[in-house]
Amino acid sequence: MATPETNHHELQKNRRWKRGEPGHVHPENRELLAEIDDLISEDRRNEVLAIVRGWLPADVMELLILLPLRKARKLYDWLPPGPAVKVLASISPELRAVLMQESGIARIAAIADELDDDEAVELLAEFPDDLVSEVLPRLEHADQIRERLEFEEDTAGEVMSNKFVVVLDEWNVGTATRAIRRKAADIEKFYEVYVVDEARRLVGTLKLRDLLLHKKKVLIRDIMREVPVTVGPDADQEDVLELASRFRVQTIPVVDDDRHVIGRITVEELQEIARDEAEEDMLIMGGVSPDALPDHSLKRIIRARLPWLVGGLLGAVLAGLVVGSFEDELKQAAVLATFIPVVMAMAGNAGIQASTVTVQGLASGNLWTGDVGRRFARELVGSLINGVLVAALLISIVLIASRFLDIPAPGRLALAAGLSVALVTTMAATLGSTVPLLLDRFNIDPAVATGVFITTSNDILGVFVYFLVASSIYLGAH
Repeated sequence: MATPETNHHELQKNRRWKRGEPGHVHPENRELLAEIDDLISEDRRNEVLAIVRGWLPADVMELLILLPLRKARKLYDWLPPGPAVKVLASISPELRAVLMQESGIARIAAIADELDDDEAVELLAEFPDDLVSEVLPRLEHADQIRERLEFEEDTAGEVMSNKFVVVLDEWNVGTATRAIRRKAADIEKFYEVYVVDEARRLVGTLKLRDLLLHKKKVLIRDIMREVPVTVGPDADQEDVLELASRFRVQTIPVVDDDRHVIGRITVEELQEIARDEAEEDMLIMGGVSPDALPDHSLKRIIRARLPWLVGGLLGAVLAGLVVGSFEDELKQAAVLATFIPVVMAMAGNAGIQASTVTVQGLASGNLWTGDVGRRFARELVGSLINGVLVAALLISIVLIASRFLDIPAPGRLALAAGLSVALVTTMAATLGSTVPLLLDRFNIDPAVATGVFITTSNDILGVFVYFLVASSIYLGAH
């Protein structure tokens, strides 16, 4: 005979979330999602919590993402602090802030207190300063977290972990091993420890395998390794990533002016930096502010994107003025207007291709910034060859089309269009590959060389070159 407990267990079993493709509802979850959506609308908190009780944090996270944002925030605020923290661990810092945007001060403080210091800093860094100033006094480790939050955005001090182990160089292996064991439970993952002298200055590093391979009486100073690289707390995170790649290290110690260790950049932080930098470059190249998020308010969307659109508009107006200055040429041969989009598109594509490769090379540290002259010559030759090949294709297309369409002087038109494309492609690719290098020389983020800047400058130059060539070759022969 079925008991109420058995019926409840079976009901909960049928209400388990089934993992689907990211961003999509598993077919068997549709009814459950609709039910939870309705229950949230009716403010039936206890029934919703009864359904999700016992779910894996990743399943709760997927449910939240599939719900309308307003209802997802309500459900998240209903979750007890323990499960809520586990759900937070499954999503990115940006989405954490979006999810908790309408939470009260007490709720944010309760969640932050459940997190370790690194995660609490990561969470609070996404909130406005005035809100953080109200949350901090409620936290148990407020002083440590406040100190971390004072570092500038996107610096080593902001992203570093304050979990690390130090041993004295005068200790022996046995003493160091006992000290590491006492810290192991708090640190979780670590593969090396930092060696300091009596003044607590960093003097070396020690791999865990070094302790295993030497006897207990061996002094640490006799087996420690040289520190390959350190960074200060104000170092830009992009520079930290480049140093990690150059020196082939998985962790980098962060030290103050006196070489006291204050944190470390772990492999997890390096991976996150790489992701953040790639996303930032992609947004800038698309003409969008780096701090843009899909869930930003209408006001922030306008403020973040309007300047780029205005810049693009001004560039387009200038390109239009260039076209207008050749009004007489267009009256003589309207067919010239046919190739304006071709020339502008080729200039834009060639410029974006070249600048993207250069920006990526600079970001990954795989590009020498000192060989501007050699790179300029190589890009010039490479883009010229590509331009000639594309021009030959365009000439062939025009000549073939002239067999079916009435085109005056098709040979001269094909030559004018082909030569224009060859010149424009060469100029655009050369400009796109060298401007990021020059910007980098002046400590300006090379990613700004793409997007609106490259596209509009190439449009203006491309149209100007096209009409000069067309006037000389096509119209000049009339």
